Amino acid sequence: MRKLPALLGSALSLALVAAPLTASPLTAASLSRAPLSRAALSVTEAAWQKSEYGTGAFGTITIPAPTLNGQCTYNSGPLGLNSYVRIFWLPPSGYTLAQAEMQASTSGLGSALAPLTGYNLAANTTGNATSGYVTDVQTNLLGGLFGLGTELQLAIVIKDPATGWSSKSASVASNAGLIAGLGGNCRNLPAGT
Repeated sequence: MRKLPALLGSALSLALVAAPLTASPLTAASLSRAPLSRAALSVTEAAWQKSEYGTGAFGTITIPAPTLNGQCTYNSGPLGLNSYVRIFWLPPSGYTLAQAEMQASTSGLGSALAPLTGYNLAANTTGNATSGYVTDVQTNLLGGLFGLGTELQLAIVIKDPATGWSSKSASVASNAGLIAGLGGNCRNLPAGT
């Protein structure tokens, strides 16, 4: 097959549009024999632009994060039973406990956070949005996540009811200690951790 010259002109491109489809392959020779009639060149439904257009706008929102307003504590019960982590926090302005969710790391500090299964945040929280909340998380709910000497992240996020989007978290890291809660502790983590 011969190479086509760089510039064949608009007649060739119109010939391609106007030429009937055939099963034979297109070659430079067959293109040069394509019929070009005045009617074929002036009738088309193709267009390169359309006079209609649309407009729109979009924006973003940031769900403000809750803040820690006191040092968390690890409270060990007798022989490590009934132990719990206490978290002191404030929701952002305009939000309440109803929009908050408790999350826990899935396998130790630094791992992915997921909602804490079987945990009722409202039932384990006292206080109000103005002065702050105190939330207790029983360590037995953390099951195998709280292993010997393992540090676990607990996080409170705000979920916007309209969008389902979540804020950054207010988080604490807790360690149940080695045996029966001995040496258990809790510390606040930097905002957004």
